[in-house]
Amino acid sequence: MEGDCLSCMKYLMFVFNFFIFLGGVCLLGIGIWVIVDPTGFREIVAVNPLLFTGAYILLAMGATLFLLGFLGCCGAIRENKCLLLFFFMFILVIFLVELSAAILAFIFRENLTRDFFTKEVKVHYKGNNNTEVFSSTWNSVMITFGCCGVNGPEDFDEALNFKIQYPDDMVPEACCRREVQTRAGAFLSKEECLMGKELYQNRQGCYTVILNSFETYVYLAGALAIGVLAVELFAMIFAMCLFRGIQ
Repeated sequence: MEGDCLSCMKYLMFVFNFFIFLGGVCLLGIGIWVIVDPTGFREIVAVNPLLFTGAYILLAMGATLFLLGFLGCCGAIRENKCLLLFFFMFILVIFLVELSAAILAFIFRENLTRDFFTKEVKVHYKGNNNTEVFSSTWNSVMITFGCCGVNGPEDFDEALNFKIQYPDDMVPEACCRREVQTRAGAFLSKEECLMGKELYQNRQGCYTVILNSFETYVYLAGALAIGVLAVELFAMIFAMCLFRGIQ
């Protein structure tokens, strides 16, 4: 009876980790394709810091799941204590990192307020500076979401670094409306926009636009994170039980 139970646990763990392994392969494949795609998508990613970072996050997630699934599958099917121990330690580290990130996110949640972002933009934003991460990231956000500043164009009235470099411009170029709301899209009228004509500016603040866009997904992400932590916890218990059951 004990042998049948151990055999069932072994194959269940193999199937479970095989799906993790396949997920890792898929993410790795997508990440590599996005970065090396010869048809031009690479250039789009390279000029957009958000997409560029996302592609490498995808690669890291894929590699992690690939290794995790491989260790779990091989350890279970071969009943190898060493591989099972590596699997347990690996998933324990991931579990602790995710738990720490969740705790830190809760502790520093006040840093995600509208006032915090408004202050940061007023202090650090430097206009069309593609070599400075803060400014280039904000430019990408404003172009992608068709928004301007945190609350609206008025945020740049007190943005000291922006005003020093662009004293004659009322708003950054990234706030100007385009025929197609992408970096390559043609401006409706860049000159009129920079002079302060509201018709040619994106008037909505990015905080509200992004909040409305991702409101549904925040709860989904929270539920998914709890689910992932629960699965990882059960996987650790599962691996340890199988480890102890192997002679």
